[in-house]
Amino acid sequence: MSLKDTYTKEILPKLQKDLAIDNIMEVPKLEKVVLNMGIGTYIRTGNKDYSVLQEHLALISGQAPVVKTAKKAISNFKLRAGMPVGLTVTLRGENMYNFLDKLVNIVLPRVRDFRWISGKSFDNEGNYNFGIKEHTIFPEVPQDDVVKNHGIQITVKTTAKSPEAGKALLTEMGFPFSK
Repeated sequence: MSLKDTYTKEILPKLQKDLAIDNIMEVPKLEKVVLNMGIGTYIRTGNKDYSVLQEHLALISGQAPVVKTAKKAISNFKLRAGMPVGLTVTLRGENMYNFLDKLVNIVLPRVRDFRWISGKSFDNEGNYNFGIKEHTIFPEVPQDDVVKNHGIQITVKTTAKSPEAGKALLTEMGFPFSK
C-alpha cells in the first residue's frame, strides 16, 4: 500500500481524533516537498560543468531540477549576477508521496550512525526543514560518478497551523524523530 493510501485510510482519521478536529478538511496534510542543492562551491572550484549534479538530483527526485541563478553580484563571495548558485526541485502529488516513502523507509536507515532526525526544525506554520550531508545515500546515485559529496536541503510544507500538528502528521507518516 502506498503512503498516500495509508494517509487517506489510516493516518487521516487517527490525526482527526488525536488533534480533536471536528472538520476532516482541517486535518493537516502535505502540500509539497522542496529539494535544494547549493552548487556555489562546486562552481567556485573551477568546475563549470554541473550537469552531473543535475542528473543526480533528477535521479533522486524523479523530475528535472531548476537551476537557480544569482540575482545580483556580491564581490565578497566572488559571485556575479546570473551565475548558477543552486538546483531546486518541487515535488507535489504522487511524486511527493513516493519520495517521502523512499526517504523514510530506505534512505534514512542507510545513513551511517543514524541517530534519528531532530524534532525541533519546525517553523510556526508546521513546516519541517532538514538537511542531508551526502547525496550519495540515495540508492539511485551511481557511486562511480561522484566527484564531491553535496548536501541536500529538504523542506516538507504542510497545511498544519502549529508545529505540534505538523510534527504529529510527520510522526504518523513514519518520520523517525528523536524522543
